[in-house]
Amino acid sequence: MTQRAPASARTAGRPRSREADTAILTAALDLLIELGAAQTSIEQVARRAGVTRATVYRRFAGKTALLVEALEWANHDHDPGFTGWRDLGHMFADWAAHLAEPRNRRLLRRVNALVDDYPELIGTYRRLNGGRRAAVVRETLERAAGRGELPGGLDLGVVQEMLTGAVLNHLGSHPDDEGPDEIKAYFLAVVKQIGHRPAVTDGGGSI
Repeated sequence: MTQRAPASARTAGRPRSREADTAILTAALDLLIELGAAQTSIEQVARRAGVTRATVYRRFAGKTALLVEALEWANHDHDPGFTGWRDLGHMFADWAAHLAEPRNRRLLRRVNALVDDYPELIGTYRRLNGGRRAAVVRETLERAAGRGELPGGLDLGVVQEMLTGAVLNHLGSHPDDEGPDEIKAYFLAVVKQIGHRPAVTDGGGSI
């Protein structure tokens, strides 16, 4: 997955090396995946990135700030080019492409474990980014309902919770080498159970 420039590069102050930023965030993600948040330390990140501890601390106030930004970077949470999905099929295709990468799956499983292992980190990350991401999913569901692709009267909040559960179920019960087409079909099968009917064009094809 191609990574954008780290969000930390936006911080005002002395010029900084993008190479160092990338090395630090990559090291932080690698260690988060390998060891978990609780066992990851600034010292380990610096050593893995090939920089000094002082270099890391010049960029980040501490481990929580570093790991939050690493997660933002991995998930493109501040990508200005992302404006949402045109429909549920588009959203599921995007989710499937992300979940088809074994590294992303391992990272998501680590993030899910943060609820117990490192609640400060998951709380901070959700406060900073969870609202925006959830809002875009909700907007996609609302558009689908407005086009008649979902039955009337559905509680879209519950549908959104159901889809979150479907992601977690897939991470825990499906193999990590499953391809994007299979994963997308899994999500479509889930929403089919609540009456999802994809919109079709005049020619009969799916939009």
